[in-house]
Amino acid sequence: MPRGNSIKKVTYYLLLASSVVVLLVHSTIDQEFKDQGQETLVSAELFDQTDNIKFVQASQSTPILDGNKALELVQNLPTVRRKAREIQRLSRGTIRVASVVDSSPTVDTPYYVVRVFENHSDQSTSTIYWFRVLSPSGQIQALDLIQNEYIPVDKWNPDRR
Repeated sequence: MPRGNSIKKVTYYLLLASSVVVLLVHSTIDQEFKDQGQETLVSAELFDQTDNIKFVQASQSTPILDGNKALELVQNLPTVRRKAREIQRLSRGTIRVASVVDSSPTVDTPYYVVRVFENHSDQSTSTIYWFRVLSPSGQIQALDLIQNEYIPVDKWNPDRR
């Protein structure tokens, strides 16, 4: 019996010590997050008070380019819109033109890759055009299939007319 009691006591003390350690670590981490949040708040307030006008001007002059905006820029190109109408008309509405962002900017590739394709009723697709939308400028480049290189969209003529 005495031996069983000592095992219970050791187990009890170990659990109690573990609980105390967990509480101390939790309170330390919680306090660090509170301090960090206060520092961020103070620096944001200082920035807001001193550079309010500059900040507003900077945010208004630099639009943010995301995947949806890149997709919208490509979809609104006259050539893409014309091709979409042509395909829909020739297929009598059975083939729709769609587009998708295939890749997003990275350190090595600072652009979105947008693919425009035919979306067939049997769920198959056929790529029509490839574009790169440079981030953050929004400049669009099209893949010239003859030269196999991306060129500015204003110099691109996919129909060779």
